[in-house]
Amino acid sequence: MKITAIVGSYRKGGMIDQAVEEILAAAREEGAETAKIHLLDKDIEFCRNCRTCTQVEGPDRGACPLVDEMGAVLDELEESDAIVLASPMNFGTVTAVMKKFIERLICFAYWKWGMMAPKTRNKEKPKRAVVVAASAAPAILSRLSSKMVGLMEDGAGLLGAKTIGVLFVGMAAREQRQEIGERTRQKARRLGEKLVAR
Repeated sequence: MKITAIVGSYRKGGMIDQAVEEILAAAREEGAETAKIHLLDKDIEFCRNCRTCTQVEGPDRGACPLVDEMGAVLDELEESDAIVLASPMNFGTVTAVMKKFIERLICFAYWKWGMMAPKTRNKEKPKRAVVVAASAAPAILSRLSSKMVGLMEDGAGLLGAKTIGVLFVGMAAREQRQEIGERTRQKARRLGEKLVAR
């Protein structure tokens, strides 16, 4: 089994990165192969909304005319059995790099010109997903006041995954180099095990 994590944080080693690493470590201990992709390290262009990738009907993702590393990232995700999408909260939502990534997932929809709305190419969701978020405010307050979890769940759905768990870390800006707490660590590890469980 392969699990790939997409990390939309600007801080390597920060709270989001630590939580994702705990999820992946627990999954590895259960026999999974894991990979972590930091969006900050990838050359991913902004979607131009040309909709070229949405014009041909069929189950396969549409071809984007932009020449960058998004195709390789999507290849890796399509070869994975489970995914993790992770982002801290910035201005009430996911980071710009995560939003840019999610917007490019339109290639998994069919939206011919003249159609009122896009249709997901493949409604089956054989993969599993975990969503990870963090906020400076208390987790419950941030989760209720933001749509960021739903946005990442929608992204996971386009990638063919059903979200089986959410880890929302609150009070994540008390220190410049803050460590995740033991309770968060244990929840992250349980989610990693859940991704692998048959």
